[in-house]
Amino acid sequence: MQRRFTPKPPNYVPKENFKRLFSAADTVLWKALLAPAYTSGAREDELLNLTWADVDFQKNQLHITRKDRCDWIQPWQPKDHELRTIPLPEQTVNLMAAWRSIAPENCPYIFMEHGRWDYYRQRVGQRKWRTGQSLVNNVLRRFKTLCRRAKVGPYTVHDLRRSCITNWAKKLPIHVVQKLAGHSDIRTTQKYYLSVQDEDIWKAQNVQAELLGKILENDLTDPKLIHSGQKRAFPGRKTFQHDR
Repeated sequence: MQRRFTPKPPNYVPKENFKRLFSAADTVLWKALLAPAYTSGAREDELLNLTWADVDFQKNQLHITRKDRCDWIQPWQPKDHELRTIPLPEQTVNLMAAWRSIAPENCPYIFMEHGRWDYYRQRVGQRKWRTGQSLVNNVLRRFKTLCRRAKVGPYTVHDLRRSCITNWAKKLPIHVVQKLAGHSDIRTTQKYYLSVQDEDIWKAQNVQAELLGKILENDLTDPKLIHSGQKRAFPGRKTFQHDR
């Protein structure tokens, strides 16, 4: 019989660790990247294919949608093949706006740096850009370096997405979380992204303690359970001196 292993719980990035990651980021670009990664629930591929046209700075919303080849934009399709609108906190939008003010001029992609933009234009102009090639290079390696600098993790960019979805699930109905996350099957949301945290265990303990406390409130003072103000020994249990 094949031995079965308990699946490893998904990584969750608590707010304290995200704060350390954010503080360790030493560029406006990386702060602007970390914020939506942690608050939009977007997949890494979705983040790196975002264009400035996908952000509504007035309504604080992010649009995940397919891209057709046009000018400097490469064709791309999101995993769920559907338009998804995600609300963003104002702080995230402000960080993205701060990066936009110094981002490469005329570059449609949000997280493409100046050097990468120059390289990208050159390759596209020479018709040497390969379809599916990463628009932003070395993201994983640089993120791992950031985790080491912040002394957290190890995490992946995808762990930020999982953490966002878990945070949503604490406040929102599961079908809303499924829609925001872009899951076609709600079981995916439940199985892989709703991470149980220590605080959830403590809350469950408190719920049961409060319930049992009300049920046993009178029984705990029942004379049958006590004798001369002391707890009675259980049957078959020897009573030691310090029990008396």
